[in-house]
Parts: sequence; structure tokens; C-alpha cells
Amino acid sequence: MKKLVITVLAVLFISPAAMANDWGLGVKLGAGENDPKTLKEGHSKNGGELDKNYGYLGLEAFHEWTLDNEANKLGLKAGLDVYGENTLKVGTSKFEETTYSFPISVYYKRDNGVKNISWFAGAGATILHSKIEAGENSIRKTKVFPHVTVGAEYRFTRVFALGLDARYNFSAKVKKEGVVLSDRSGFGAALTGRFYF
Repeated sequence: MKKLVITVLAVLFISPAAMANDWGLGVKLGAGENDPKTLKEGHSKNGGELDKNYGYLGLEAFHEWTLDNEANKLGLKAGLDVYGENTLKVGTSKFEETTYSFPISVYYKRDNGVKNISWFAGAGATILHSKIEAGENSIRKTKVFPHVTVGAEYRFTRVFALGLDARYNFSAKVKKEGVVLSDRSGFGAALTGRFYF
């Protein structure tokens, strides 16, 4: 039984290393611009406790195609970013703003291989969904806006790389019926662990 377990583990770890190239998954920890305008206005008028959260967690999946040589690649990635909540507490009332997004990017990558730093630059569109809740009541809206992205990563092995990604969101203000649900316009950056297979 022990030999079988060792064999299965060897196949699971060696096979991806042997064919690591085109596909991958990433896990992100980042921070970005955050302007909860409606909650800030409520705070300035009514006082209370305003808690703004600039962080986000994300996942991404990507595929890269080799162009004229191994170093030049064209990539496509799609992800899910879950932003930290913004909350306003006024007396016994609590207002919560939650936001998540689906960024999709096309990028050029200069892939310098294992034990080297590679860089990329690209652009795309983000689907942003925001919601403000106050007890049983809620208001929500979805918006699509463009972004540009740049970054670099260090490839430790054929399977794993650690990257730093920066993104600029254009016109990422979500507004409905005069209420600004969320405004994520501006810069954001994330530390990303990528697994290639």
C-alpha cells in the first residue's frame, strides 16, 4: 500500500513538472482604490463608525500561446476578485457594501524561463458587481469597464511562479438611483502565486 501511495504521489508531482507550459491557476492577495462615496456621505451626515477595506482575494485561470519563439507569448486570463466589505454603523443600523469582480485580460508576456524574471503587459474588461445592504433592504448593480495591467513574475520551477501584478481600472464607479454602490476606479496591485501545468 505504501508503494502505491508513493507511486501515485510521484505521478501527481512529476507529470505536471514535465509538461508545465500552457495552462495555469493563480491565487491573489491584493489591495486597490476604494471610494465608498455613499457610505462616506452617510458617515459625514450621521456620524457612526465607518470601516473601509482596501484588500481583496482573487483566483485566476490562464492559458498562454507561444508566438515566434519560446520567449514571446500571448496570454488570456480570467479571474474572480472578492473585495473586503465596507461597513457603516450608525446606532443600531448597519450598512454593508460588498463587491466582487470578474476581470478578463489579454496580455503579451516575455517569458525568460525558470530561475528568471518574466514580465507582461495587457488590457481587458472587468465585470463588477456591487451591493449595499441595510437590514432586509438591498440595492445592487453590475457594470462593465476597461482596465490595463502590467506585472512581473519570478519562475521558481516549471510548476510555480510568484508575481507582482498592477492594474488600473477606468470608470469603475457603480451607481444606481443616485446611490454610488462602489467606486474601484484607479490603481490596484496584487501578489500572485501561479501554478503551471
